[in-house]
Amino acid sequence: MRRKFILGVASWGGLGYLPKGPGTWGTLGAIPLWWVLATLERPVFVAVCFVFVGVAILVSHEAEKIYGSHDVGHIVIDEVAGLLVTVVGVPCRWPEVLAAFVLFRLLDIVKPWPIGWIDRRVPGGAGVVLDDVAAGVIGCLVLHAARLLLGGWW
Repeated sequence: MRRKFILGVASWGGLGYLPKGPGTWGTLGAIPLWWVLATLERPVFVAVCFVFVGVAILVSHEAEKIYGSHDVGHIVIDEVAGLLVTVVGVPCRWPEVLAAFVLFRLLDIVKPWPIGWIDRRVPGGAGVVLDDVAAGVIGCLVLHAARLLLGGWW
């Protein structure tokens, strides 16, 4: 029972078991959660992100023990956490959804510094999640910089 629960949460309801790009499926699965949380005041949204990241680290750590391997592709709760960090203060409308999704996936796949460094050096559940959080922070900064440069959201 506990094993199924951990793997269900880590795979974000089984999305991590879908073929061809489980990280992309996990990121897509984060969008409905963003839509629900977008109604929260920004400080509450940020607090929820902190709690979610903590839970994601714990769940990823337990899932790694079950799988017996680090950062198994089926674990996609880290993508959910990363997208939530990406969209702090970003309205949940289709242009922003598309921009946030593409930007986060690009950063998560390419892993520029410091994302790649975290991915290679941080062990356990923290290593699974924190590279995605770093991608989220960078993505969030890029989205807000684009908003400032363009004079508003799209």
